[in-house]
Amino acid sequence: MSAADPVTREQARELAERELEKAVYHRDRPSFLDKMLDQIKEWLEDILPDPPSPGPGHGGGGLTLVILVVLAAVVVAAVLWWMRGRKNPSAKKALLEDVPTRAVDHRSAAERMAAEGRFAEAIRERLRAIARDLEERAILLPRPGRTALELAVEASSALPVDLMPGARVFDEVWYGDRPGTPEGYALLVALDDAVRAARPRPLEAV
Repeated sequence: MSAADPVTREQARELAERELEKAVYHRDRPSFLDKMLDQIKEWLEDILPDPPSPGPGHGGGGLTLVILVVLAAVVVAAVLWWMRGRKNPSAKKALLEDVPTRAVDHRSAAERMAAEGRFAEAIRERLRAIARDLEERAILLPRPGRTALELAVEASSALPVDLMPGARVFDEVWYGDRPGTPEGYALLVALDDAVRAARPRPLEAV
């Protein structure tokens, strides 16, 4: 088929399917993308009806198809790029970096940021202060890749303090695109105070 030949609906569908079914679009594909690909195929079928019999004035069908397939490929590639960034373990969730810091420094930074109205950053620094405090007191072993959820789970087995609400606030702000609020920061401050006042649970008798 030359670029000057008219494109039928069946040919357009087959070309679009071949393009969209390339491996690059399916690598680590989340399940919801299946539906999106189906919708793109249906969209192409709807906007590319069967042309009239071949004749003068119908040579732009091939070019139109190429443009539409390229646009569809760009959309899918952009969504996959965004999803990979969200799923990349190195780009998300780690609470502390692999650099030496002190709980007191995280608390000071949190207070300064809260005073400036930067509550998302203040929430992060206050939870980091809690994590460092637990490590400095040898309640938890240092682990740079620890997430907020893991911190809450591990701390709950060692202290009579539930950090899960604070971990949820942290994740909602930093990974759920929700704004930091004074109330969220106040919760982290209260949890930090509770952790500092708490004593480790006694070991169970063997």
